[in-house]
Amino acid sequence: MDGFGPDHLPYGVFSVAGGPRRVGVRVDDGADSWVLDLFAATGRPELERPSLNAFMALGPEAWRETRQLAAELAGSLRHAVPLADATLHLPVEVADYVDFYASEHHATNVGRIFRPDGEALLPNWKHLPVGYHGRAGTVVESGTPVVRPTGQRRGPEAPVFGPSTRLDIEAELGFVVGVGSELGSRVPYDAFAEHVFGVVGLNDWSARDIQAWEYVPLGPFLGKSFATSISHWVTPMPALDAAWVDLPGQHPEPLPYLGPGATQGLDIDVEVVVNGEVVSRPPYRTMYWSPAQMLAHLTVNGASLRTGDLFASGTISGAEPDQRGSLLELGWGAEDAFLDDGDEVVLRYNAPGTLGGRITLGEVAGTIAPARA
Repeated sequence: MDGFGPDHLPYGVFSVAGGPRRVGVRVDDGADSWVLDLFAATGRPELERPSLNAFMALGPEAWRETRQLAAELAGSLRHAVPLADATLHLPVEVADYVDFYASEHHATNVGRIFRPDGEALLPNWKHLPVGYHGRAGTVVESGTPVVRPTGQRRGPEAPVFGPSTRLDIEAELGFVVGVGSELGSRVPYDAFAEHVFGVVGLNDWSARDIQAWEYVPLGPFLGKSFATSISHWVTPMPALDAAWVDLPGQHPEPLPYLGPGATQGLDIDVEVVVNGEVVSRPPYRTMYWSPAQMLAHLTVNGASLRTGDLFASGTISGAEPDQRGSLLELGWGAEDAFLDDGDEVVLRYNAPGTLGGRITLGEVAGTIAPARA
């Protein structure tokens, strides 16, 4: 596996010895890991910022030029800082956060768990990418402790209040918007590459007991909004050129604005590690709705995009029991299936590289801290 080789070159934000934050690109040369200091190399002011937002707003031509420069720097390691000397930070100032529900296997499993006597999928599910608006201010970088949330949950006779006892993970992929759009306009499915800068690993932490009590009739709220973790590294879309694959198939055919038959999914493998043990390997290539369809649906009503918008895939689950991307599914709703204080969860990702082999995307880690009084 090539990891962070010259066909990857992911972007992040770093500082050295408490100095200012700036934009860098990671590259491994086999024995060592480095961060290329793009501001030192170019003097471009958008690269001396505490987030990627100003650079992403420049658009695809600037992205292409900078990626080409990074490839040249990677060959010589000019303006390179040892990764061990760098402190990594949240790479993006998140403007808005939307989470989808794009895996048919996940949606079916959850439906069977919660509605064992009813239809697993609700009537709208195969006609549109279902999603909800999350909380941008609680998107945190990998490694940030996740404090066990407190809230209302269903009790035997009346609601009870206290720390969640069914704290879960959701292994997902996040898409970072670089170029915004005008309010009232729509972003068509074939304009995905003009707006989306790259992808991050994402864990949408979920308090299932709080969620179950609150979500009818308006959907997730406090059961989701306490923390969403993303990777330090943003993989630019060109690094995934070899990863595009056909969707598994969509029946009935979606409406024309969703580009039936004209969009693709991604061959990205995920590994879910809990306390050092691999518990699941979900495949993103089995997702029902494509990234371009999610973006088209997100904007079809005229909702505008902003630089730094983040939209996520929803839980990635495959057809097999060892491919489920949440503990809810892995334990099939059992009370002892969820996270304890002190548990550490790491999500790892890899995809085909453009030079052969597979690249390693940024991982997402988080440890559960006890609820606060």
